[in-house]
Amino acid sequence: MVAAPSDTLRRTALFDRHVAAGARLVPFAGWEMPVQYAGVRAEHLAVRARAGVFDVSHMGEVETRGPGALAFLQRMLSNDVSQIAVGGAQYSVLCREDGGVLDDLFTYRLADDRFLTVTNAANHAKDLAWLRAHADGFDVQLADRLDDYAMLAVQGPAARELLAPLADGPLPARFHTAELTVAGVPALVCGTGYTGEDGVELLCAPAGAPAIWDAVLAAGVVPAGLAARDTLRLEACFHLYGNDLMESRGPIEAGLGWCCKEATGFVGAEAVAAARAAGPAERLVPFAFTGPGIPRQGNAVVGGGEVTSGTLSPCLGVGVGMAYVPAERAVVATEIEIDVRGKVRPAVVADKPLYRKAA
Repeated sequence: MVAAPSDTLRRTALFDRHVAAGARLVPFAGWEMPVQYAGVRAEHLAVRARAGVFDVSHMGEVETRGPGALAFLQRMLSNDVSQIAVGGAQYSVLCREDGGVLDDLFTYRLADDRFLTVTNAANHAKDLAWLRAHADGFDVQLADRLDDYAMLAVQGPAARELLAPLADGPLPARFHTAELTVAGVPALVCGTGYTGEDGVELLCAPAGAPAIWDAVLAAGVVPAGLAARDTLRLEACFHLYGNDLMESRGPIEAGLGWCCKEATGFVGAEAVAAARAAGPAERLVPFAFTGPGIPRQGNAVVGGGEVTSGTLSPCLGVGVGMAYVPAERAVVATEIEIDVRGKVRPAVVADKPLYRKAA
């Protein structure tokens, strides 16, 4: 069933393909996006077993170029941008001066003085304004590339095998990029993803996206919607901005201290360093129910804390999620209780990731 169109919602270049595939379309971050096709569980398991393709063209892109590009991004992003080789990729967070997280990002280094940073859809305008507000004094040019790219994520253990025949060169390894032609369309191919599976993300001109989509589906990859993307990332314990990350929380309590290199002097570094030294009052942890029930965002953790993301894990068959809990309880195997609509459900703090493939 297709949701009624809205004049205020944007559509990706693949909108007609989603309609033809029977997608259920919903508003998401200002876009009309496919939430599911055959069903969340079927799409989730298809990605775990073989391969699925997601239209993630709603994600934003900001290009930074010029002699001061590296110095500027080193000031703005939490990670050590100097460690990204040309053709490399890096995860980081964008912080306020007080250490609050504005967004989490992937940055690709396309040349010595040219970078492409991918933003979350709902944060794109805010991120771009923040970057522009801090660009004075740096010899850089910032360009909004949101309208210049469509983005497809092909994910799953067979993703590379199925995609390779469509490309005119070797697919890049994890955390690397390559400029290739895929299904006859020039594309930036990136060895990144958001499912816990191997695969690549393809950035191309919007006009070329339908040809890639058609070829990928013809190769045996199944379409997957935003709902399966969410359950997959949660099994992998990847953060979702607006749920697990927000301006009122810092990267240390969110478990993202590993991507914060305070010595680079990024905006918010002093606050992050102070939080690291003092230790946060709460920490974000994954958990799994030990009985029935499905956790949801906003459920209270008994004794302090709150669920930020929750679902029924298609692979594990139990309720799983992430929650901020008092730091002293953020230890693997600690028993906790979660209030799900008035019913207290037992759970246990788990290790990351929640889902692991059998050896």
